[in-house]
Order: sequence, then structure tokens, then C-alpha cells
Amino acid sequence: MSSYSQGPSRPPLLESTIGDHFEGTVARFPHRDALIEVATGRQWSYTELNSVVDRFALGLLVLGIQRGDRVGIWSPNCAEWTVVQYATAKVGAILVNVNPAFRTVELEYVVRQCGMRMLISAPSDKNSDYPNMARDARANCPELRELVFIDGDGDGDGRQSQPGEFSYAALLDAGADSSSIGLRERMDELCASDPINLQYTSGTTGFPKGATLTHRNILNNGFFIGELLHYTEHDRVVVPVPFYHCFGMVIGNLNIYAHGAAAIIPGRGFAASAALQAVQDHGGTSLYGVPTMFMAELALPDFSDYDLSTLRTGVMAGSTCPVAVMNRVIGEMNMVDVAICYGMTETSPVSAMTRSDDTIERRTSTVGRTMPHLENRIIDLQTGDMVARGEIGELCTRGYSVISGYWDEPEKTRDSIDDEGWIHTGDLASMDTEGYITVEGRIKDMVIRGGENIYPREIEEFLLRHPRIHDVQVIGVPDEKYGEELMACIILAPGADTLTAEDVAEFCRGRLAHFKVPKYTDVRESFPLTVSGKIRKIDMRNEAIARLAETIVVPEPEPILNSSRRESRTVVAEVDSHGSLP
Repeated sequence: MSSYSQGPSRPPLLESTIGDHFEGTVARFPHRDALIEVATGRQWSYTELNSVVDRFALGLLVLGIQRGDRVGIWSPNCAEWTVVQYATAKVGAILVNVNPAFRTVELEYVVRQCGMRMLISAPSDKNSDYPNMARDARANCPELRELVFIDGDGDGDGRQSQPGEFSYAALLDAGADSSSIGLRERMDELCASDPINLQYTSGTTGFPKGATLTHRNILNNGFFIGELLHYTEHDRVVVPVPFYHCFGMVIGNLNIYAHGAAAIIPGRGFAASAALQAVQDHGGTSLYGVPTMFMAELALPDFSDYDLSTLRTGVMAGSTCPVAVMNRVIGEMNMVDVAICYGMTETSPVSAMTRSDDTIERRTSTVGRTMPHLENRIIDLQTGDMVARGEIGELCTRGYSVISGYWDEPEKTRDSIDDEGWIHTGDLASMDTEGYITVEGRIKDMVIRGGENIYPREIEEFLLRHPRIHDVQVIGVPDEKYGEELMACIILAPGADTLTAEDVAEFCRGRLAHFKVPKYTDVRESFPLTVSGKIRKIDMRNEAIARLAETIVVPEPEPILNSSRRESRTVVAEVDSHGSLP
């Protein structure tokens, strides 16, 4: 039997746009809770949320936003993120998700690559001065014409607002004074196959690529995830995962609002106690997270004090869940129907998922079975032929969820999606006789740290700017908490005597997202090469693993929770205090 599986074909695919489908949900459940933001105490019914969405959408039309214009949003989780997501969908603008951890260099790359016209920015917080970085990007990128500041004053940092700068509140006011006829006319022009979302994903070659997602892609994926979770209008879903990622935006918002359920935002970022408090205070029936989030929640000293009796389900995604953690989530958090989701941004994102009736073993050792209306197959890396069940090969997916392509990069699109419509995931996997898929590893060298996909070349290109670095290769090494951590393997420039992990971190600070900063450095004389002269990262990784395994790990005391360093650290004997290998 070949490693091929096709998901169910019922119910049929949705062929409406995101805006039209949302309005259908509003009509069915006008007075039910739609959105609750715990930190501010704000709350909206479906009718109230739709009204705010329409006002912001009309405000976008007042500013001249056209169908297909790229509108970026750069913010941690907040109610405004959700409003912007649905407002841009209603006017046919392409929402560009910008990682809130990005800094100016990364933001400007995204702006230029997609030709972003407008950026909607969060207010400053203790980690990021969003308004000033947005202004810097606008000064350097002529295509970026308008800035909108969510904090409502059009300023955000005490400076006078400049031409082309607007507040979120100002757009709502402009929309309130506008006729809804223009919005209805725009919505009638749209179709399900229109591109509606750009998500920049780290691939296996080059810099991040803009995965171009349509209404049809992400609306259906969210809908069918909810169907398999058995969501109804009575569900209340706590979403501590980031909206900028498919997990929060599709498995979260689009899934929730396709079923008339309520979305509960526990905070701007993840905090274990805030997530559980939101479940308790708002009767959460479903909770989302990557495995490390659930581990943090279970590790709370007062975990047993939270009332989690309303929970029944949830989603784990981003990395493999340890059996012990899954058992505790089911037994101690009451999430008896918790599901594992697998996929990639390029598949909207979920292509395989466990079901509520799957055994614990299935939910920990596999990523489930193929999603409705999709196909999965596993092919031989050399011949491209399907392998037999139980054999390992590359996992490929085909169906409605596959992206239309990478924005303005046809060659990279052809490299990933073949002539038959199969997208090659780059993951090694096997399929058993019942169609359950087990992911065995990655073909290439992408690093996944705590659910974040990191492409080393982007970091290497940046580190080569350091005056003491002659050459650098970035690899992933195993880490108990995050799955993988980054190591920078460095050849020093002539005249340079040393370079520590702290030196590298200082060079990256404020210029790269925190999760892209290498934890370790390994100063070397040379890199291992193939006969043809190509660098063998696999050899460097194996050497690093062996050297780390020879050290003695001594746990540090638990970090202070309000410290700027939020990660739990370990001190590794024979590895200096900055993480440099001897």
C-alpha cells in the first residue's frame, strides 16, 4: 500500500469571502459574545464587533485603500488586531502580518518585498518602540504611504503627528461618517480566490518569503479545524498564541468566528497565569498553545487553584508534544478532546490533525490524519515516487489549502509547488496503514525554536556585518525547553582574538527578533566541507551535540518573572557564562 491519504469530502468547501461568511455568522448569532479582551475589560457581541469592523473598513476606503493594496499590521495580540483582520478582508486589502518581535531591518525588508502601502502599528511598550521604528521604515521606504497608530492619538511617543499619520480612532470616526454603500459595493467585487493575506515564512533558501493566502485558503482551513473540534456557538476559546502567526489568525480567529464561538484574548503576549485565569473567569471551553506553553501552565505553583472544569478541548501545534505533558493536559486540565495540528503556513496552515476519538498514543506519536478536502502523500527523496506505508520520505500536500504562491517570487513558487499542485513540505515523515502521519525530521536546516521557524541564512547575512566575523554558519542544537536553540559557528576576521555569545547578542539586540539571537557561539578555524566544497552543516551540528553532551548541566535558580530576561536558563559546565563553546 502506498503512502497516500485523502481526507473526507463532506461537508463541501466554502466558496464565500471571509467578510461575507462573517456577516452570515453575525446574522445567526447577533447577540452572542464574539470577542473578549481580558486586560482592558472590553467585550463585543457579534453585532457590536461587526459594527466596529465596518467602521474601520469604511475608514480604509476614505483613505483610498484599493482592492489588493498591502496593509501591514505590526502588533501583539489585541482586539484591534481582530478588527483590522476582518476590515481588510471586507475591503479586499491584503493583510500583511508583521511579527511584533521584528525590528527596523526586518520590517523594511517586508515593506519593500510586498510593496506595503499602509502599516498599522501598536503603541510603544517596554520591549518595542513601534511608532518610531515605523516612522524610520516610512522614511526609508517610499512605498509606505500611511501609518496608523492603534493607541488612538496618532502620535504614540509624544511627537507631533506627521502628514500621512493617523490614529486608529480617527479611521473609526471617518468610517462612522461614511455611507455603507461603498463598502457593500466593494465586498460585492471580491471573490473567494482573491489573495487576502501575506505571511512571511522562513523557508529553506533565501530570505523570508511572502506566502500568499486567499479567502478560500484560510477560511476553509479555519472552518474545518473547528468542525473537527466540534465547535458551536457555545464554545469560548482562550487564545494566548500570537495572531500574526497562522495559529492565532486561522486556527484562532477564522475558526472561532466561522462557528459563532467567542474569542478570549488573555493578554498581549503569553503568560501562563493569565491564560488559566482567562479560562476560569470566562468559562473557557478550549485553550490553545504550543507544548512549552502548556508545560509552563502545568508548572505554575498555584496550578491546582485554577478552576478549569469548563475546558473540554484545545489545540497543540508548533512541535511534538511529550507523552507526559499530553497525559497531564487531558487528566489535570480536563482537555479530553485536545487535538494536535500539523502543517505549515503554505498550507493555511493545517494539513493533518488528530481527532477527538484518537488514542493518547496517536495524539503523541503522530500528527493525525489528513484534513478534509486535502491529500497527503510521502515520496522517495531520490525518485519522487510514493513510498510504501511505514517507509520514510518527504511529506507533500495538495488541495484547496495550498498557497497560490510566494509574493512576487515565481521561481521560488515553482521550487516548492510542483506541476501537479503538490507542495513539498521539506519534512521527513511516514504514514501507517490507517493513514496516521508521523513527522520524523526535516530535510534541510531550518531551525524551529519554541514553534518559531527560523531560517539561518537571514541571521548569517546579518552577522557578517560584524567587524570581527569573517564567516559564520548558524545551526540548530537540541534544547529541552524550546526544542532547538541557535548556535553561531564563527570564523574570526584577521586580527580578532575572540567573540562570545554575549558579544553576538549585543550586536543583534534591537536589530533582530529575540528568537533569532544565537544562544551559543562556536569559534572555529574552518567549516567541514563536501568534496564539491559545500559546507556540511550536519557535521557541525553533530559535533556541537557531542560536545554539549559531554558537559554537566547545572540548573540556575528560577528567573524573576518581571525580569527582562524571561527565558529559564541553564549553566553548562565547560561552556562559558555567555554560551561560548570551549
